[in-house]
Amino acid sequence: MMSEQGKVPPARRRGLADEVADRIREAIFTGTYAPGAQLREVELSGVLQVSRGPVREALRVLEREGLVHCAWHRGTTVTTLSPEDVAELTSLRGALEDLAVRRVIELASDEDLASLDKVAALMERADDEHEMVRLDIAFHDAVFASARHQRLVDAWEGIRCQVHLFLLTRIGRNTEGYLGRIPREHRELVTALRVRDTDSALELFAAHRRHAVDVVTGNTGPS
Repeated sequence: MMSEQGKVPPARRRGLADEVADRIREAIFTGTYAPGAQLREVELSGVLQVSRGPVREALRVLEREGLVHCAWHRGTTVTTLSPEDVAELTSLRGALEDLAVRRVIELASDEDLASLDKVAALMERADDEHEMVRLDIAFHDAVFASARHQRLVDAWEGIRCQVHLFLLTRIGRNTEGYLGRIPREHRELVTALRVRDTDSALELFAAHRRHAVDVVTGNTGPS
């Protein structure tokens, strides 16, 4: 039998904190709280009609996801990505995505490719930048799912929220031509995956990432 010293403590119910985290995360993703916006526990507890405890726990969850930054002298703010953050996030995403692309070309079924087609088709009907960002993330979710590599999916999940924040930063810089360009880019990505052209697919995915980085860093003109 397990000794008292080694006894596992009972699990805590954290449903409310998780729900609060979901609400705040969604508010960030819809642009209610932009990068740099201050998140005050008192105000959030009033808006969400909960005590400050679940709000505090929720903010810690979001900090682990990289969506918010907590500092004793500034409080909690929505993360503003530095040039170093962008460089690290892009290089890691590229490494993960290159592996995913190679595996999709090798292993993806017709159903997998159809799921990518479906998201790309939804992009063509999006009429709002935040909806387009959400679909962009959904497309890359489908790419990683089609790679049939659970640890790779887990690694993507580890940076997924930060990539979403990066794309929000991108539309905050420039939206000219955005709603037309993004569906076209993703159709090209699907086509390269469907014909199993590894070199072309890797190049197109890299160009897709690079263009977004150029917009965020100011290395390109409109659209």
